Amino acid sequence: MTAAAPLPDPARCPLCGGDNRCAMEIERATGVPQGPCWCMDQHFSVDLLARLPAQTRGQACICARCVAASAATQPDCAPAANG
Repeated sequence: MTAAAPLPDPARCPLCGGDNRCAMEIERATGVPQGPCWCMDQHFSVDLLARLPAQTRGQACICARCVAASAATQPDCAPAANG
């Protein structure tokens, strides 16, 4: 029997492992109310979303640095959908 893969850390970017500064996760972890997450006003390229490992999709937000790097090289963007 194979062990299930561990869930990704919701406070870390699933692409680079850096702090994703997800307001929803900060509120969940600290109990301190947060404003809307920075990612709600962002666009994510189709290429960037396709790079997410399957087990991380919908589990952890992509960080601003990865979003910006992708936007600089990929003009084809999709509206934000929970980072």
